[in-house]
Order: sequence, then structure tokens, then C-alpha cells
Amino acid sequence: MTDTPVTPKSIDLAAVTGAHGVAGEVRLKLFGEGVDALAEHKSFNGGDLTLTKIRSDNKGGAIARFAEVFGRGAAEKLRGTVLSVPRAALPSLDEGEYYHTDLIGLVVVTDAGETVGRTVAVQNFGATDIIEIEKDPPPAKGMKTFMIPMTKEAVREWDSEKLVISADFVDE
Repeated sequence: MTDTPVTPKSIDLAAVTGAHGVAGEVRLKLFGEGVDALAEHKSFNGGDLTLTKIRSDNKGGAIARFAEVFGRGAAEKLRGTVLSVPRAALPSLDEGEYYHTDLIGLVVVTDAGETVGRTVAVQNFGATDIIEIEKDPPPAKGMKTFMIPMTKEAVREWDSEKLVISADFVDE
């Protein structure tokens, strides 16, 4: 395990799932807060794609048109393309808020100072975010990860280098 957290330079916001119609529009699977959040960005993938139009597909996804895509064939070639923006392009956050990507890769220590692992994922199953922590060192047998809720009782604090959790939540 390295001491430096892995912070992506770009953030994935959506993926092209296929063409829509014959004029070059694409269907999108959204990873974030919906169509409005995606519409705030006009350029994706380092300027390779320029958003000219976007609307909801009324199924949780979106239909989009890019200036560089002409016709159904070109739209089909984008299938599987992930749309990303630089981390700096995201809105700034208030105290206590975070982007999931900012937590992934952080070293996890207990409030007693013991290093227990590194965050590998953030999930949300409805009630609150759940942090998945990869144990370090990994055990020879048993679970190699454990999960804790992103609550004040479990997560005491975090910054750009580490996540401090209550020792009571460590899964031995």
C-alpha cells in the first residue's frame, strides 16, 4: 500500500449506451445527479465531445447530441464511451460534503491511530453512503474488505490524505 491516495484527474459522469434515432443523438446512462447536473458541462473527454443538446429519456437516463457526431453510424461508434470532465470542473462543496471519488483511495486509520486499510468504493443503498475498506494487510482467510456507514459515529473525519474511523467499526 502506498501512502499517496489515488485521485483521478477526471470524473466519469455518464456513458453512451447506444444511438437514438438517425440524426446522431445518443442514449446516456447517467452516473451522477441527473440530466441537469450533466447539462452544466459543455465539453467532455478533454474537449473531444461538445454537448449541444440534452434531455431526459424519462427512464433515468438521457438523450444527447454532440457537435462532433453526425448520423446514426457515428453515434453507434460512441457506444461504451464514458463521458468525463476534469475534477476541477465540478462545483465546490460546503463543509462536510464530499464527492465519492474524493474518498476512494484514502488511507483509513482508526481514531486510536491504527492503520486498517484503504477505501476502495462508496456505495449508497438508500439510507446513507457506505464506505468499503480494503484491509491492509489482507487476511489469509476471510473477508478482505469491510463496510462502514458514512455517519458521524463511524467516520470521525477525513481530508485529502486519510479517513479516520471509530475503532468500534473496524471488522477484525
